[in-house]
Amino acid sequence: MSLIDIEIYTKDDCHLCESAKDVLNNVARDYPLRITEIDITEDEKVYSEYKESIPVIFINKKREFVYKVHEITLRKKLDKLNNQINSNENRK
Repeated sequence: MSLIDIEIYTKDDCHLCESAKDVLNNVARDYPLRITEIDITEDEKVYSEYKESIPVIFINKKREFVYKVHEITLRKKLDKLNNQINSNENRK
């Protein structure tokens, strides 16, 4: 089964980021996810782009959530993506 790439742009002392990480970790029990945390404070360009909008969540390089991750919406997106991946794998 193919992994789904999740990137979360975050920084320390961000309560919205902590909530988003909790949702991602909870959902990761049910889906094949590879979660990568990107600390926006480690790169000036990244910081200037995301400082007012974290957390930002990308799923397979597509921005899907800003500020808050809704677990039900995330699961729906992952179900749809999983179905597409499985359909493509079955065609091979």
